[in-house]
Order: sequence, then C-alpha cells, then structure tokens
Amino acid sequence: MHSSSAQALADLPDASPELAALADETLTAEALLERAVELFPGKLALVSSFGAEAAVLLELMASVDPTVPVLFIDTGKLFGETLRYRDRVAEHLGLADVRSIRPRRDAVQAADPNGVLWTQDADACCALRKVEPLERALGGFDAWISGRKRFHGATRASLPKAEVVDGRVKINPLADWTREEIQARFEASKLPRHPLEADGFLSIGCMPCTDRVQPGEDIRAGRWRGQDKTECGIHFTGSGDGI
Repeated sequence: MHSSSAQALADLPDASPELAALADETLTAEALLERAVELFPGKLALVSSFGAEAAVLLELMASVDPTVPVLFIDTGKLFGETLRYRDRVAEHLGLADVRSIRPRRDAVQAADPNGVLWTQDADACCALRKVEPLERALGGFDAWISGRKRFHGATRASLPKAEVVDGRVKINPLADWTREEIQARFEASKLPRHPLEADGFLSIGCMPCTDRVQPGEDIRAGRWRGQDKTECGIHFTGSGDGI
C-alpha cells in the first residue's frame, strides 16, 4: 500500500452513487456499517488490534452482522493481555469469525531470526510483522473497516469516513467520534476493558514499542516513544500513513 494511491472516496468522480454514499458525513457508524454490509456481501472484513478502544467498533459490527470476518494481526510481539482480551471480547460479543493473521515463518526467519529487528529498524519490523500479513489477508476482500478516529491527531485529523487505497475501499465508521463518546459507549454497553488501559497504556501495539501515556500527552504518545515514527504503515491516507 502506498500513500500516493489513497484518495477520499467522496473525491472520486467515477464512484457509483451507492459507493459514494459511504462517505456521507451524516451517516451514523451503525448506518455506515449496514451500508457496507449491503454493498460488499462476502467481500467485507473488519481489521482490529483489540486495543484499548477496539471493543466499541467490534460491538457495533456485531450488532449489524456478527459473521463479518474480523482480522487480527498477531505479530508475535504482542502483550499476552491483548491475546487474552481478544478471546474475551470475541466471546462476549458473539463474533463468529475472528481470524488471527501472522507473519510468514520463512520471512521472519530470513529477516528477523533473533527477534530484535525492532531495535534496528522499526519500520522494517512493522512491514514484516504487520503490513505484509495484512495485505495477504485482505487479498480476498473488496472493502475493509478500520477503527481510526480523528481525535487521535497527527495524520488522522482529516480522516474521511471512506477512502480508496490501491483499489480497495476502506471505511472508518468512528472517524468523527470523540474520546468522550468512545468512553460513554464503553459504559453504556458495559464493554470489557483492555486490562492494560488501567495501567496507563492508551494505545496498545507490540510490547517492545508500546509505552504508558503520561497525563496531558497525546493518546498515541506511547507508541514508538523516542523515535521519529508515529504509525506502523498499515493505514495510508492522502496526508500520510496511519495506525
């Protein structure tokens, strides 16, 4: 995936009216998911990290169609708490098709035999353990759903509700949600919390590259702390990359 190939769906002149409607800013998250399920039967997936905010989107998806595949990238470097949380949330919400996507063993053996690539080249580690596995997993899908939100800032501040990346539609149902709305949904729906959130981890990725967020810091300040890196490379928008 390349940032130059990403374009907001609303800006595409040749998009069908049905497809263009996905970019309607007035649509609720539920309505957007319902429309996506209708437009892409059997060709739609949701990608989730099962992080601190993930349960909200997963709950919305379960209420619309719990059979939509959920793709979870197991990099081999995740917190054990995240793996256990994935299983707990999937059972709690009745998600019918959660797929754990892993990097190829031969690729890991060739590029990171000692498991320390993250200390030398974090971008290469993300490409190996996240970007390539997801690209492979998305091969059979025409559209996918992400949980990115504008309040995360940086490259996400102007995030559209729908975009096209390398010919595949990407839908961001929670783009316009605030942190307060996310927290309110957790409370109202009694959703399980990621166990690391209470310990200060507000954006949770791989264990070596995730730190606690200090009071007053950006919600993603704990990701790749001390490096000139804020995103893993999975998501791309016209303004840069994202997750």
